[in-house]
Amino acid sequence: MKQKLISDLKDGFILSCQALPNEPLYGSRNMAAMAVAAEEGGAAAIRANTPEDIREMKRKCSLPIIGLFKKHYEDSAIYITPTMDEVTEIVEAGANFVAVDCTRLPRPGNQSLDDLISQIRTTFPQIPIVADVSIYEEGVNAISLGVDLVSTTMSGYTPHSPQQDAPDIELVRKLARLGKVPVLAEGRLWNIEQCLNSFDVGAYAVVVGTAITRPQEIVKRYVQNIRRVAVTKY
Repeated sequence: MKQKLISDLKDGFILSCQALPNEPLYGSRNMAAMAVAAEEGGAAAIRANTPEDIREMKRKCSLPIIGLFKKHYEDSAIYITPTMDEVTEIVEAGANFVAVDCTRLPRPGNQSLDDLISQIRTTFPQIPIVADVSIYEEGVNAISLGVDLVSTTMSGYTPHSPQQDAPDIELVRKLARLGKVPVLAEGRLWNIEQCLNSFDVGAYAVVVGTAITRPQEIVKRYVQNIRRVAVTKY
């Protein structure tokens, strides 16, 4: 079961359907509609935040879901599925995969990443673990702990990772070269060319979110570029 879930992602397009409380499309109904649209378009899977969204998506579409639960703790900067409590909630909601922040930032309660991965393995042995990392060394460490997939999700979102507008293709390349686990390219992928570049360097699948599911950010990019050209032209 686990291996089939993973193999079905091969060369696939994964849509990240997420919205924050202050955004226009926030709400499980809207995110589920995005998931249905993704399924109709041929996506291989969905990446989704919160148990509520995951439950609604499972009711509306048949795609596998990479689940996460963003939650903030006062003693940690980690917020993507930070503890076993969040893991349990999203698995019980129906997530087929669990995405976990595997960066080197301090964890809530000073728990070690090794301990969290071990807990997930013991409690939910059939759930594939997706390690969200920001740099190569974090990916190597997560692989050594036995995760099933590595994603470049956090590159640019930790103070010690490259701060750039473009996707971190080099990180995808370096992790893929290890040949240990499938590598998901995620983060600042805005067009098909960037997705194809990710596959060229070894990505197992690509994950796109903001460029499709956050229309206010899409419009903002159009407006900024139009204004930039207008200023130059006139």
